Amino acid sequence: MKISTKGRYALRMMVDIAMNGENDNVSIKDVAQRNNISIKYLEQIVNLLSKRGFLKSTRGPQGGYRLSKPPEQYTIGDILRITEGNMAPVSCLEDDENMCERAGKCETLWIWEEFYHVINEFMDSVTLEDIVKKAKEKRKVCGEKQQRER
Repeated sequence: MKISTKGRYALRMMVDIAMNGENDNVSIKDVAQRNNISIKYLEQIVNLLSKRGFLKSTRGPQGGYRLSKPPEQYTIGDILRITEGNMAPVSCLEDDENMCERAGKCETLWIWEEFYHVINEFMDSVTLEDIVKKAKEKRKVCGEKQQRER
């Protein structure tokens, strides 16, 4: 399983909006500049996330995007499933019911099922709020380190 650029950028964009949109709308242009991502690419991603109700948009000079819910209500899994689809490590686990003709006699199926369970459990346990808190802690530590070096 490999997370695509779209999935990584969607997560970065959601984190950016969570960190910078507490009191204001966040423009795609600003997100693009801060993250070194093409505006055109972000527009595709923002459309996906807006259609699914993850972002609210406001038009006009003070327009932009905001999270529809508080950051603690979004998980990495929620965001990645919108952009990546199913997170299954093998194709036979992509549907609700395993339709593989070998499922009943596959010696390795249990490995993929367990791996899939671990992936989903982890992705659904980390929220945008968790990422924002870690980023703020990291910035604080880096800022303190820079102050000491001066």
